[in-house]
Amino acid sequence: MNVITLANGITFFRILCSLALLFCMPLSLPFFVFYAVAGLSDIFDGLIARKTNTATKFGAKLDTFADIVFAAVCLIKLLSVLDIPVWLYIWIAVIASIKAANIAAGYIRQKEFISVHSVMNKLTGGMLFVFPLTLTWIELRYSAAVICAVATTAAVYEGYLIQTGRTA
Repeated sequence: MNVITLANGITFFRILCSLALLFCMPLSLPFFVFYAVAGLSDIFDGLIARKTNTATKFGAKLDTFADIVFAAVCLIKLLSVLDIPVWLYIWIAVIASIKAANIAAGYIRQKEFISVHSVMNKLTGGMLFVFPLTLTWIELRYSAAVICAVATTAAVYEGYLIQTGRTA
């Protein structure tokens, strides 16, 4: 298996851009530049892997890892500048618990880390990506409620796919 592909290189680049966000002021121009590049690379790595017939299980796992790094860094940076209500923290914790249970169930069922790239997960990712860009004109509690509703649905559906063995 060749892990050195253009698609995987783009995914590694997303990890680097994500880490660069740690050194930017939240919601500043440099933040949004690295943020946008990281987000666009998430779109293009999968497209390129499919178009060049270089999609692999390693690439899917690397993509998931890059998504986790990107999300974690964004949380670290954005939590410091957002006034998040308690109910939202609770809802996010519930979603994270469902996702953690899905990871555990996938590992128990198939003895490996399962990456579910469902349409619902991609929709959630897209909404989460757009979220910081909307903070100046949509009140956080409204946009967050919609995103959490979609994310909850995606997490439950992911669990269903794992339990029924439909993750491939």
